[in-house]
Amino acid sequence: MRLHVGCAMWTHARWQGRFLPGDLAPGDRLRAYATWCDAVEGNTTFYATPSRATVESWAAQTSPDFRFVVKLPKPITHERRLTGAGEELRAFLEAMEPLGPRVHALWIQLPGSFAPSDVGTLATFLRGLPQGHRYAVEVRHRDFFTEERAERLLERVLAPVGAEWVPFDTTVMFAAPPTSDAERDAWLKKPRVPRRTRALTGHPIVRYLGRDAEERTVEGWRPWVERAAEWLREGREPTVFIHTPDNADALRLARRFHDEVRERVPGLAPLPDPTPNEPLTLF
Repeated sequence: MRLHVGCAMWTHARWQGRFLPGDLAPGDRLRAYATWCDAVEGNTTFYATPSRATVESWAAQTSPDFRFVVKLPKPITHERRLTGAGEELRAFLEAMEPLGPRVHALWIQLPGSFAPSDVGTLATFLRGLPQGHRYAVEVRHRDFFTEERAERLLERVLAPVGAEWVPFDTTVMFAAPPTSDAERDAWLKKPRVPRRTRALTGHPIVRYLGRDAEERTVEGWRPWVERAAEWLREGREPTVFIHTPDNADALRLARRFHDEVRERVPGLAPLPDPTPNEPLTLF
């Protein structure tokens, strides 16, 4: 029984010296992060396919049961919109090989303009993907969340290939006007769609965005605590990523989310104790 939790990144300036040692070299930051959380979103791969040597470093810093949910590069999903991108896809898959079992899912995040009328393109793309990987799709067009026909159409495309539908729950962000620069930035950039809590596979993936105020973030994730506990009881293994507008406390909040689920599912093992942010001394 496993609930994996993580953040949108493994390095953040405001984590250094608070949660993680302040003098970490870049090649050690993922290793330190992995003592706090056992999953991470691979958002950087959206902007550029990393070198194989870089990915080998990621593998060396994490255990085989650490989970990466890595995003397909922008040229595949947003520029070519899933067509004619075979060369880019092959290069990306080859680069990810050193991660081995750490690649929990290859994440296909689609632009907000990718509408229900484009689902046929997605179906063709998914059927052409190599076996041996788990795939997860995030859509942002509002019709997928508000029109039952569009929702069922997408589910019928995802289910045959075992692909999960990744919800990005931003409902707490849009429940009240922003109160900080970070919240205003999120207000402008994040998708505004209804919450979706239905899982299609045994490995649900959830992205949750809270607020600057911790109490609002925690109150807003209550439905996900209950749903994650339910999934665990059903034998599913969910992965939940906790975001806040500035992500300053996301590392600690991800562990708190895991603790709250564990209160409801006592059979869930606790996360290991994180590495102290400063070396232990005898004095």
